[in-house]
Amino acid sequence: MRTCDVLIVGGGPAGSTAAARLRRAGADVLVLDRERLPRLKLCAGWITPEVVRDLGMDLTSYPHRLLTFPRLRVHLGSLHIPVPCVQHSIRRFEFDAWLLERSGAPVEQHNVRHIAADGAGYVIDDSYRCRYLIGAGGTRCPVYRELFRELNPRAHELQIVTLEHEIEYEWQDPDCHLWFFEHGLPGYSWYVPKEKGWLNVGVGALAARIKKSGEDIKEHFARLAARLGSGLARGAQFDPGGFSYYLRGRVDVVRSGNAFITGDAAGLATRDLGEGIGPAIRSGIRAAEAILEGKPYELGDVTGLSVTSIGRSMLDLAARARVFPGERLRTADRR
Repeated sequence: MRTCDVLIVGGGPAGSTAAARLRRAGADVLVLDRERLPRLKLCAGWITPEVVRDLGMDLTSYPHRLLTFPRLRVHLGSLHIPVPCVQHSIRRFEFDAWLLERSGAPVEQHNVRHIAADGAGYVIDDSYRCRYLIGAGGTRCPVYRELFRELNPRAHELQIVTLEHEIEYEWQDPDCHLWFFEHGLPGYSWYVPKEKGWLNVGVGALAARIKKSGEDIKEHFARLAARLGSGLARGAQFDPGGFSYYLRGRVDVVRSGNAFITGDAAGLATRDLGEGIGPAIRSGIRAAEAILEGKPYELGDVTGLSVTSIGRSMLDLAARARVFPGERLRTADRR
């Protein structure tokens, strides 16, 4: 049986960041992932300056595709608003593998099925034993499923469903475009160019709201594809794939004994744009600090707004339009 100080389930941004911090402190760390990286990951691939800072990234030496946006173009009905800000796009196929390799942690391909408490630690599938366990396996994380589902049930009204596609395409417009609430969509659509001829487009919406409207997200993607085909992405052929995750709701229990949940396993995507990379990385850092320094593991403040300059106005508009659950978002939900 393989033993280690810390076992991390999931090799994405949260798991890789926690592994890097722990390894630097000399901890014996093992990362398990059900897939072999690099692997396809549906994601707009949006990273903020805060992500760059938290990771200690040198953008000039990042070895893969990275495109910087000096502004975002926000569309609200007839309003077209250029918002000055600095954001970046990456390909998750490259970014996640780079983060995991940079961590220096050993990685094994393994699909976790069963987790059992073993004194102060845990045994995984009768094959691995650890003192600390970090769940970083996304929305379907087995650590969440086995140890946290009853303690921390999902807020189904905050489930996001998406359809998106990333393709090789020689785009002409280098700006990121966001369309909010079009045709009653309880969410937004996007056009995110990436360096060296790649493009990600997609639609994301609250699943319960879109179901209540009687529409299907496929209809909204078809509208986006038609819009792009007549302008920003002429001749592009899209074959989108889908997945779901959760916006940040109440996360009452994020540590149980020596087990932690991070990132999408804890439902940490931002409320304004559904951005999950930043919160995942910050939660990975917090989990590592809790193990290494005995700090309290708290996530109430790791999820702010993805883009402060537009985030609050988007939340206010969403609240007035009752796009998000409740009459208005509480002040506590806007941190």
